[in-house]
Amino acid sequence: MSDDPTIVSKVLVLESDAACVDRIKTFCDDNHLVGLKVQPDNVMAVLRSNLDLGGIFLSEAYADTAQGGLLLARKIHKVRPELPIFLRRESSDSWDDFPDRDRHLFSAVYTLASMAKLQTAIGEFIFSRSYPNALVRGISEIAIPALESQFQSMRVEVEAPYLVRDRLIFGEIFTLIPLESSWCRGYMMLQTEEEALMHLVKAKRTFVNPEDAFDFRNLNGLLGEITNLIWGAMKNRFLSTRRESVYQSQVPLIINNLHRYISFGSDNPQLCFKYTVSDPNHSAIKPLVLQQKFVFNLDWSPEDFSENVVSVDELVSSGELELF
Repeated sequence: MSDDPTIVSKVLVLESDAACVDRIKTFCDDNHLVGLKVQPDNVMAVLRSNLDLGGIFLSEAYADTAQGGLLLARKIHKVRPELPIFLRRESSDSWDDFPDRDRHLFSAVYTLASMAKLQTAIGEFIFSRSYPNALVRGISEIAIPALESQFQSMRVEVEAPYLVRDRLIFGEIFTLIPLESSWCRGYMMLQTEEEALMHLVKAKRTFVNPEDAFDFRNLNGLLGEITNLIWGAMKNRFLSTRRESVYQSQVPLIINNLHRYISFGSDNPQLCFKYTVSDPNHSAIKPLVLQQKFVFNLDWSPEDFSENVVSVDELVSSGELELF
């Protein structure tokens, strides 16, 4: 990754007016947003899928009906209530004429003439947190070698880091490990699909015996080992200093396996990395996708962030280095 990693966010653009689509596309390009389109008949199916999103851009006259956007917003809120909806109106950038019961559906209302309101809104509801560049860059620098060490003769690629507002779990296997330091408290998750991981085990691309691929405990153990490798490297590089406290607050985690949903008791966005493990030279080897997510729900003080620099004296005292 570059020295100045740019965090993006995916937004679903539900817009029927072709001219407005062009304006919104330009807005997305200028504001680190990745716009995704979907056919009107497929909107709810897509939202019920496991698609990570940071928000939704919705036209009030969606599907060429005057109240189409409002009616759809009610349905969206039932399925994905955590996603901010930004409503484009034709002439008014106010929701004063909306029924009281509908105003809570929208994070912002704007027109093409008041796009500045939209820019302020995405800063508040999508990019509400800034992440130190050294942390964002360092996460992938740590994770890629860890993945390469566990998957033999495979290439590991990472997409641009992005933010999501939803709480969806990707795949059937995920690990969860606390992160604690003087500048943060939260969790790191790794998530992947069981079948894809099993395929690589059976293909002899991991250190797990292929004959043991059908035992889910071995797959769990493999993802757990990767998690430990990443966590250990992050601890040494970013998390060595801890805030001493007699009592540290906690919040309950809520996990609903049926709906692949996890909540950390916070509305804060999650910082996400998507890794693809593949073998470009053998098409029979199916790629594996892993999602790495960070949520700092208990404490977040990025102004206190610093990388741990180990001095020569510390290496000598620990026995890792000897004076000649």
